[in-house]
Amino acid sequence: MIGREFLMAGGGRVIFTLSIPAGFCRENPECKSHYTYRVIFREANGKWPESWFVNLLAGPDNLSDYQYLGMLNPETGAVRLTAKSRMGEKSWPVRLVRRIFACFWAGDDDKIEAAGFEIMHSGRCGRCGRVLTRPDSIEIGIGPICRDK
Repeated sequence: MIGREFLMAGGGRVIFTLSIPAGFCRENPECKSHYTYRVIFREANGKWPESWFVNLLAGPDNLSDYQYLGMLNPETGAVRLTAKSRMGEKSWPVRLVRRIFACFWAGDDDKIEAAGFEIMHSGRCGRCGRVLTRPDSIEIGIGPICRDK
């Protein structure tokens, strides 16, 4: 299981996938079976202080199809939506990443697994080297396109 240390020590470019339990998805049909997030660190410059951003994978390209979700407070783990956030307060990706980060920062990582959720770091396909984001692909180490070849 990844945790706070993984997110903050990843050099500012961490990708992880949250796998949602099937029962949770049945109870909440608008929730997807998994979400892939990217956490990016930007160093301070003359105009802005150092910042942590949270993005959500929203398209088929595992490296570039991310949309901005919000800003991460590295002291508290809170994710704050801003005027440029692409999701609302009640969207599942926002609600879930906030819950996960709250557990990380409180040191309650075990509560995530106990509830049936799984968090996986992104791996790379053993055949082509692309970043893997689907839980089944991460588990076996090969992406769906390469699996079909």
